[in-house]
Amino acid sequence: MELDSVDILGAKLGPRGPVVSVLHSLPKIQDGNLDAPTVILVTGLAQEQLEAVLGFVFWTSITEMQIVAHIVAIVILSRGRCGLSRCITRYLVSMAVTDLLVILTAVILNRIVGIYFPFSFLSKTPACSLSTVLIYSSRDSSVWLTVAFTFDRFVAICCQKLKMQFCTEKTAAVVIGTVCALGCFKSVPFYLTYEPLYIINNVAWYCNIKPIFYVSPVWTAYDWFDRILTPCAPFLLILLLNALTVRHILAASRARRRLRAHSNGETQSDPEIESRRKSIILLFTISGSFILLWMTYVVNFVHVRVTSNNYFTGFNFNDPKFILQESGNMLQLLSCCTNTCIYTVTQRKFRQQIKNAVKYPLNLMVKLVHE
Repeated sequence: MELDSVDILGAKLGPRGPVVSVLHSLPKIQDGNLDAPTVILVTGLAQEQLEAVLGFVFWTSITEMQIVAHIVAIVILSRGRCGLSRCITRYLVSMAVTDLLVILTAVILNRIVGIYFPFSFLSKTPACSLSTVLIYSSRDSSVWLTVAFTFDRFVAICCQKLKMQFCTEKTAAVVIGTVCALGCFKSVPFYLTYEPLYIINNVAWYCNIKPIFYVSPVWTAYDWFDRILTPCAPFLLILLLNALTVRHILAASRARRRLRAHSNGETQSDPEIESRRKSIILLFTISGSFILLWMTYVVNFVHVRVTSNNYFTGFNFNDPKFILQESGNMLQLLSCCTNTCIYTVTQRKFRQQIKNAVKYPLNLMVKLVHE
């Protein structure tokens, strides 16, 4: 749609981006022709303004906490004082970095800036198309680094012969670099899926999915490939690897109990068994978190493709399609920010480092006061 002048306070940034309910002016289209501008008033504007303010406070608060948490995790892990091997540390740091990039691109650049600062240069079609590529690149890297780390732990626990060759710092660096490079390369085609939603004074604004995206066999195949690659394949791999790891741990634990009972004549508390029990809980937590937080996103995709429907692009925010789509987007963004927290917070030495970091400025203040 090409317009000479139009008052637009918000727009759709694509089926995977934010949707804004606003007061705006648009030309009235009758029989394919542009008629005099008609002002579309959104009912309940005061209520929606309040909801917008509350939404802004919510998103910025959550984002600030996530950014601080991930920066703290990166700094603490990089210092190497958590009792973890260099291989594990590299994986956890890379996961924390990609999770942070997901927050910066998908939440700040796309949602907060797109919704509450709709006239910024990021709302221009080339910029929002590029931001989509960055979002998918960081998201895919985050998810597949989790898979790579899960595989590394599987090899370390279940494949002792491969452990010395695979579970090394050098191998981890190669895997991390490869995963991130492939994630970026795979996401580039998304730049070509969008067209301008409006053209104002020869400037393309906002991103709207091209109609050919829904009917072209090539784009349909790419869309299926994207969903299979993330999150279907990662979920199956994480579930399979964790199941094999748990089975190995349980078998080793039973053998250890029999050995200790035979040598001691009674069952005693075993720190090794307790450590393995915690590992099982951690693995199940990762798998359960991943499937629950991605389920809505997958259901929405299957609904769109099976019913030959389109992604939500309107302004009726009570539409079940909008609720399903945005719920899936929010939950999958949350999923990309939880795995690093789960891995690190369960480590006792990591928690101790956090306590030391909190105590340090307090102890420094007390020392300065006494001096």
